[in-house]
Amino acid sequence: MFRGFYTVASGMIAQQRRTEMLTNNMANVNTPGFKAEQSSIRSFPEMLLSSVQSTRIPTENGFNLKGVAPIGPLSTGVYMQETLPLFIQGQLQETELTTDVALVDGFLPTDEETGIQGTIFFTLENDEGGTYYTRNGNFALDANGLLTSPAGYYVLDSNGNRITLQGDDFRVTESGVIMENDNVVATLGISFAARPDTLMKQGEGLFVTENGDNLMTVNNIPDVTYSIQQGFVERSNVDAGRTMTDLLTAYRAFEANQKVLQAYDRSMEKAVNEVGKV
Repeated sequence: MFRGFYTVASGMIAQQRRTEMLTNNMANVNTPGFKAEQSSIRSFPEMLLSSVQSTRIPTENGFNLKGVAPIGPLSTGVYMQETLPLFIQGQLQETELTTDVALVDGFLPTDEETGIQGTIFFTLENDEGGTYYTRNGNFALDANGLLTSPAGYYVLDSNGNRITLQGDDFRVTESGVIMENDNVVATLGISFAARPDTLMKQGEGLFVTENGDNLMTVNNIPDVTYSIQQGFVERSNVDAGRTMTDLLTAYRAFEANQKVLQAYDRSMEKAVNEVGKV
């Protein structure tokens, strides 16, 4: 009976974590560049139950032959294995701000081993001099004229340098070239992740590589195509309707596990207070 407690408890914990993930997706439905999280729930390894049986052999002194008869497999519960961002393109929203730019996916190669499609990011410089990657192009100019992300990280160009502008009167071409007074200032640094599932999320729509190495720039990958739209931002790719449906499903699954747990509890209470008296 106690095995049932553990199985039901694992189901409640898995659904609770899924609810937290979906709630976070809903909270970021209006966050530019946000990529929805998706989860995978797996079962723990099954156990094989067997019963010990005894057969009496009719001999002169009597003989009991013991054996093991298999009953069947028993599931020991479920757990949330991992959460991964969904890197599909979000819709574009026009802002008419010259500092806002949106990445539009073109052809992005697919990894032959995993079947996962690659994706592209803006490149940022973090506080330690390392690199962050983001799809949020809601940029701004700081007091020194440097192009920065909403969190204050510096936007890097294709050579890994910070981008300095005289003001917000500039133009960005579809290939990412920044022009000010018809002069080329810099080219936005766009990086390509062939295996985006290996990136680690850092919050605020930022990603880093597992080993700290920098991603390749798209300039070194001839197969990758993309374009940049100035005056637009990429919206969150969270599907609010589907997320609400998934959220209600997770609530129902949690409640179902809760009712089973309460049934186990009542059975144990009866066994202790009533059967025990007999």
